[in-house]
Amino acid sequence: MTPKQILDSFSETLMRDNRILSAPERALVATLLQHAKAASDQSPETQEAVKAVIASAVGETVAQRAFAVLGGSIVERIVENSALPLGEPLRAMPEPQPPSGQPGGPGVRAPHKEPHKPRRDTPLPPSPKEPQPPSVGPGPHGVRTTVVSETSAAVAERPAKLPAQCVVLDEFLAPQELEALTRFTLEHEADFSASEVVSPDADDGVVGIVNYEHRRSRVLMDLAQHQDVMLERIKTVLPQVLDKLGMEEFSIAGVEVQVTASNDGDFFHFHSDNGSERVASRYLTFVYFFHREPRRFEGGELRIHDACREGGTYVSQGSYQTIVPRQNQIVFFPCELLHEITPVNCASRLFADSRFTLNGWLRR
Repeated sequence: MTPKQILDSFSETLMRDNRILSAPERALVATLLQHAKAASDQSPETQEAVKAVIASAVGETVAQRAFAVLGGSIVERIVENSALPLGEPLRAMPEPQPPSGQPGGPGVRAPHKEPHKPRRDTPLPPSPKEPQPPSVGPGPHGVRTTVVSETSAAVAERPAKLPAQCVVLDEFLAPQELEALTRFTLEHEADFSASEVVSPDADDGVVGIVNYEHRRSRVLMDLAQHQDVMLERIKTVLPQVLDKLGMEEFSIAGVEVQVTASNDGDFFHFHSDNGSERVASRYLTFVYFFHREPRRFEGGELRIHDACREGGTYVSQGSYQTIVPRQNQIVFFPCELLHEITPVNCASRLFADSRFTLNGWLRR
């Protein structure tokens, strides 16, 4: 079978599965083609050009979702229908390396890996254009330490080194889903409240506290239907994400989701997402980036650090992966990884111009 014949044999399956292309999305494509046909004044060349552009855009989305849903079965069908004689070994092909800064595959973009730097026990200073956030507070020698507090039980179960790793997927939501989420966020500005961090005092009964020296941003906890939309999409890619991260598959025991708005000077210092008993069951972190177009902020980079354990805490080794916020992009990484959000620059200081994320955690 030729590659085209193999793909054609799955066309009916792709069209029937709403996880790959929903009915409203199919209707939208059909409407676009009808309008293009009506507006082209019966010009076959124009119609074909419009059709090719739409097909290219839709094809990337279908390929990404089909891989998540049908990847394993497609491989089995290819092997069954190939002309390869039984018993003949498959030769491993070297994995193609994309050009620097280009996507690593359909919908997947490799994060930028900063060159290795000597380990340092103080946070990396912001670039000259980034505002300096308030100090976290002095350590034993009057300097800030880049560590994450943990219980002794948690430390015993965790490795000595935690290398930075993540999976980045582009064009994660359909255009209408992204538009609806952005509109919902801007309409609920009044419902946002100051971000909290987990209280270090286990006896005070307080789950979270506001600490502007460690974190500054605003959050919205009630996401209405947008939480379900995001979680359903995450579930379709979860097996492949876990495989790429080398993490065990698991049953989702709980989910935490919020929209975070970061405006001028907002930041989040070094931390992990499951470093205390209150949040120890968190397993996978996800961060979905979105914003109003055109983008009117800079900074707000997600940095995931290589870390090692020293004296019961994880300490940054000074090297890290950097993910620059991009529209309609999602990042997945293990909750125990040490990470930070660099300061945001937003000259207008308008809420609508903020760096927005729909972020959360899957518990097991």
